[in-house]
Amino acid sequence: MSADPDEQPVLEIRDLVTRFYTDEGTVKAVDGSSFDLYEGETLGIVGESGSGKSVTALSMLQLVDSPGRIERGSVRYRGDDLLEKSEAEMRSIRGNDIAMMFQDPMTSLNPVFTVGDQISRVIKTHQDVSDAAARERTIELMADVGIPEPTSRVDNYPHQFSGGMRQRALLAMAISCEPDVLIADEPTTALDVTIETQIFNVLDELQEKYGMSIILITHDLGVVAGTCDRVAVAYGGRVVERAGVDDLFENPRHPYTRGLMRSIPRLTDDTDRLTPVEGDVPNLTDLPSGCSFHPRCPHATAECESYDPELREVEPGREAACLHARGYDLSPSAIETETERAEADGGGPTAPATDGGASQ
Repeated sequence: MSADPDEQPVLEIRDLVTRFYTDEGTVKAVDGSSFDLYEGETLGIVGESGSGKSVTALSMLQLVDSPGRIERGSVRYRGDDLLEKSEAEMRSIRGNDIAMMFQDPMTSLNPVFTVGDQISRVIKTHQDVSDAAARERTIELMADVGIPEPTSRVDNYPHQFSGGMRQRALLAMAISCEPDVLIADEPTTALDVTIETQIFNVLDELQEKYGMSIILITHDLGVVAGTCDRVAVAYGGRVVERAGVDDLFENPRHPYTRGLMRSIPRLTDDTDRLTPVEGDVPNLTDLPSGCSFHPRCPHATAECESYDPELREVEPGREAACLHARGYDLSPSAIETETERAEADGGGPTAPATDGGASQ
């Protein structure tokens, strides 16, 4: 589905900052990330490992462990800021209103409890039901996610499930209370392509059945193309481009997004080598000055080394954080607003010259 510009988001994340304070330095894991999630849509958050995708999701649910700390920002769920909620309030929201599927199905289930017990526990945490009712609901959920013979498999232990079946069990657990929002963090890690396709087909069916909004965290643009409605591209702890999935693939505006696109292998290409994004993922304890992508960017200029562009609308329905993106606003008022924001965060960008043309 496409987001209606007049519709209120189910989730609205603004200027989210999460840092980890370590002996090696301060890790800027999430550095001003912003995006929206609308009713019934699937939003893909895509980027390389270390781009802050998973920490963003954990921050949204106040699940960041020490030495991590959420420094600022807002995470509004139907208008209420989750970052202002107490731990007791968050426990009633997690799993009930917003559920999360964590990475690695091989290690996410407790090996000493049956799969059915683990799903039933989630149900009983949020609903006043008997053991028998929770078990019956668990069997229904296992059938919904495509686990064969659920009446007998409900008493199996995780080691008796394949990787694909474990992921289905985690999905059953996540949807057990029919949440508004499902966050799926790399839900097909370590699974083969056939099982991956089956899992995403099940997700589509469940989204239609329960009316969920889904955030899909992945590094795989191929998955995004076949699954998502809109995309947020993450780099260096923040979102650098947002667009509808068709617009993004047809004409990416940020050079990092274009680099990711070029790195996708295509059956029609007659080449022996892939085209990776040049350079290394930035060190989050020591991000480059200015635009954090400029050391890897083929279009970088001197301005990019000193000025850190914020995410800004470049045309209706799409945004980019690049000085050279076609449509990027370099008006004095926009620069002044951005400079004030940067100074509030401990440093100010140097305003770029405005007589150059956009190149992308």
